Amino acid sequence: MSHDACTPLDIDIDVPAGDSDGWPEPQPLTAKIEPESYPIDALPDTIRAAVEEVAGFVKAPVPMVASSALAALSLACQAHIDAKRAEKLHGPVGLFLLTIADSGERKSTCDGFFTQAIRDYEEAQAEAAKPALTDHKAAIEAWEAKRGGVKEKIRQLAKDNKPTEGMETALRELEHDKPEPPRIPRLLYADATPEALAYGLAKQWPSGGVVSAEAGIVFGSHGMGKDSVMRNLGLLNQLWDGTSLTIDRRSTESFTVRGARLTVALQVQEPTLREFFARSGALARGTGFLARFLVAWPESTQGSRPFTEAPANWPNLAAFHRRIAAVLNQPAPVDDDGALTPPMLTLAPEAKAAWVEYHDAIESELASGGEFFDVRDVASKSADNAARLAALFQLFEHGMGGAVGPDSLKRASLIAAWHLHEARRFFGELALPADLADAARLDTWLIGFCQRERTHLVPTREAQRLGPIRDKERLATALRELEELDRVRVSQEGRRKTIKVNPALVEVTP
Repeated sequence: MSHDACTPLDIDIDVPAGDSDGWPEPQPLTAKIEPESYPIDALPDTIRAAVEEVAGFVKAPVPMVASSALAALSLACQAHIDAKRAEKLHGPVGLFLLTIADSGERKSTCDGFFTQAIRDYEEAQAEAAKPALTDHKAAIEAWEAKRGGVKEKIRQLAKDNKPTEGMETALRELEHDKPEPPRIPRLLYADATPEALAYGLAKQWPSGGVVSAEAGIVFGSHGMGKDSVMRNLGLLNQLWDGTSLTIDRRSTESFTVRGARLTVALQVQEPTLREFFARSGALARGTGFLARFLVAWPESTQGSRPFTEAPANWPNLAAFHRRIAAVLNQPAPVDDDGALTPPMLTLAPEAKAAWVEYHDAIESELASGGEFFDVRDVASKSADNAARLAALFQLFEHGMGGAVGPDSLKRASLIAAWHLHEARRFFGELALPADLADAARLDTWLIGFCQRERTHLVPTREAQRLGPIRDKERLATALRELEELDRVRVSQEGRRKTIKVNPALVEVTP
């Protein structure tokens, strides 16, 4: 093993006197947008307290923990309400959430904490449905016996050259009387293909969610291959919109999805997402698929997560679960055809005025030269997402009575605006060549590290171990880019390399 592959050397990284001398002004990084802190105080109090409690133990990035909470909120509530923003502007409240992060950031753990009440509900519903399933099995066996008898009678009549019309009519009538299986709520899907998901929503339960820490299975699956990507992106778009869709299949039964509601909460690694963009061309953006997502691209917490004993009690998470369970235990408005018919939650006049103000503020920045011109596809959906979040907050905190109040709308707008900023930041860097994107990510991490550690110096091995770029060659390339912009210098003493960050970029507190 080479020396570079060994564990980091324990070296002194205090700032030497005079280190700030002789630095030129750092040149700006093209298209770099600084991250903003997640507006955790904008979350309703019950949700915020649960997020803080889980984040304190799991030590995952706060935006990721919050996204897990919002996914559970969306999945529990989406069957019970739709949101009405204005006349002719109404639709589902289900959220699509996308966290861009490396493997090992503990999304599965976060999801597990927040979806516990949903999994308990599924298990209870499955247990309660056992007698109905037994009855259905018996009814199907009786129906198949009758059907077999009628078909045998038709064969005998045909063999004897006798008329079969009466038996054919009986067979058609029997087909209409086929016993339907009981609808048992299944809400959580991990890695179902879009078509399998649609089938579950059509035939089993009309509300569901794809919650996965391995979105590479979604973005890299055969269902997202070159031939099928357009069809499947369109399918997911329609489910977000709440519109009906028909799936035509050659070899098995075709089916129609009506009145279904969908939540999607995915974690994907940046290289997987880049590859998906390369494979699908402009489709992922052009079809509006990624525009529907609340994007988060948090800084990794790996390397700064010392072991913590689990608390004996989780009072805030328990309060969150109680509220989720209360929503789930309300009868879902499912009609005789298995479609959801949720009641409409409208915006109170003051909330409506605030929503219009948010909508118009974004709209004014979509034109050429505007702040959101490069992400106008995402920005154009932001007001819709704000209304969805506001309706979810209102139901969670205050129940079904009344309209969405201004407090819920204000909180939702702050969170939707943060996600829009994240989308602008990520898609701006995604449009850069990979080398420049690496440089931008490394630059952000180095500055954050120096501010936390109160230094201008970072051991190269620490940057490789803790930073966003683990590959040695990519790290070296990114550092060269930053050196050319006078943002860093790399010095070597023996076998020890140190990154010196331009002091003008870092405000170090003595």
